[in-house]
Amino acid sequence: MEVYQVPIIPLIVGVVELLKSLGLPKKLSALVAALLGILVGLFILYPNDKGKGFITGLSLGLAASGLFSSTKNTIEGVKVMRISRKK
Repeated sequence: MEVYQVPIIPLIVGVVELLKSLGLPKKLSALVAALLGILVGLFILYPNDKGKGFITGLSLGLAASGLFSSTKNTIEGVKVMRISRKK
């Protein structure tokens, strides 16, 4: 993966968050992130190499999904710590 592709991950996260605010069910967010990554890989990054585009795009989409998940878990963990301190 080349360095210029890394900003695509937070971009995918942002698009998925936008779609969720418009009514996308949370359970579909990982699937949508993977699909967006594949589309970016196939049509923007490697339009002439479908195999490389698919694998790279899937990797980007799954990384975006993991970034969202880990951020969500961290925020929930901080909330739990704050609640337990108040007791």
